Amino acid sequence: MATLVLHIPDESLVSKVKQACKMIIGVKSVKVQKEPKNMDVTKTAGFREALDDVKNGRVYHADSVDDMFKKILG
Repeated sequence: MATLVLHIPDESLVSKVKQACKMIIGVKSVKVQKEPKNMDVTKTAGFREALDDVKNGRVYHADSVDDMFKKILG
């Protein structure tokens, strides 16, 4: 199955484009997904966890890619 992504800047056209897509032979479904608002990454749990890791010294600076893989893979 293939997925086709359309970016439609004019939201007033979305319903018309959706209707047109449904008329195309072979189209199984049409979903509308709005783009998320500008997310503030600094308010995420992952960001706070990363800051805590840095604060508590749970970081590793690799000298090279090989060094990084040695650390990751053991």
